Parts: sequence; structure tokens; C-alpha cells
Amino acid sequence: MPLVQVTLGAGRTPEQLRALISALTEAVTRSIGAPTANVRVILTEVPLTHWAAGDVTLAERKTESG
Repeated sequence: MPLVQVTLGAGRTPEQLRALISALTEAVTRSIGAPTANVRVILTEVPLTHWAAGDVTLAERKTESG
């Protein structure tokens, strides 16, 4: 039973998240032949203030880029 876990910054629409789930499920099914019903996808959204790279949070980066 394949499990795909994705962590991403919060802020996407439910439609975008649903599209991601479908695309990931399809990719796993196509690439390793797993039955669609056996593919598990977990999306974890992290607040932009709780994710940083190079001492700059995603929220700060978003503000800086306009």
C-alpha cells in the first residue's frame, strides 16, 4: 500500500489540493502499477510563518516578493 506524504505551505484552494491528490495518485498507479484504491496520500499544510529557509519564513518571502 503506497503512501505519499507531501508537506506544503498553507494557502492553496481546496480545488488545488484535490488536483494534487489526483495527480499524485495517478503518478503512483502509473509508475509502479499499484491499484488506485491502495494509494494513500497525506497532505500536510504548514502555516507560512512556521516554515523557513535561510532564516527567512515563507510569509516573509511572500511579503518581500509582493
